[in-house]
Amino acid sequence: MGEEQASAVDLLARVPLLSGLEPGELERIAQVAIPRSFPKGARVFHEGDTSDACYVIRAGEVRVTREHPDGRAIALATLGPGELVGELAMIDGGVRSASVEALTDVDLLAVSATDMRGLLERNAQITAKLVVALTKRLRETNERISRQSFQTVPSRVAGVLSQLVSEDNAEQGRDGVTIRMNQADLAQLAGTSRESVSRFLAVLERAGVVRVGRGRVTVLEPHRLRAYIF
Repeated sequence: MGEEQASAVDLLARVPLLSGLEPGELERIAQVAIPRSFPKGARVFHEGDTSDACYVIRAGEVRVTREHPDGRAIALATLGPGELVGELAMIDGGVRSASVEALTDVDLLAVSATDMRGLLERNAQITAKLVVALTKRLRETNERISRQSFQTVPSRVAGVLSQLVSEDNAEQGRDGVTIRMNQADLAQLAGTSRESVSRFLAVLERAGVVRVGRGRVTVLEPHRLRAYIF
């Protein structure tokens, strides 16, 4: 086994969905997996595209979004190394139900939908894991939709900021926690417009809760965000 294939096998073994496979089965997937790379900001695939492959993230992060014809977009999930994206292609072979954009430079392993469907047919344990994984994604999506349906815009934006502050990759500093994300991206996560995010950030900045910069927001007093979430 070559070094590239061995690296692919190691990655596949860390994917929760595939963790129960025997080494031989992992090697079989690695043999047909195709390395793909995308620069920051590029689309891995678009909503409505033909589903021909799923992807395992080797490095970097991607965002899954749904788009409205008027140009608005809602972020459904942010995924990182070891996670699977485009997995619905393994089940029905239909068109893409969402778009996936590279938040950073990303390296992926592409596995054809045909190969993955064959794996599911041969291995009931993997099929059961897929059902659990899809259920978890569905619960997360339902929770996000619930927030966007019943919370006010300030509450949603404050909730997104609070969540980002608590994530492992948040940039801790002496003055607070810096979130390197522009206002358009925050609007996607909160399911609102960039203008609405800008207005609420101005309110938070006047209150001394955040400091807004180009392409970043520094949360000076994270605990005070709770007062805006209801």
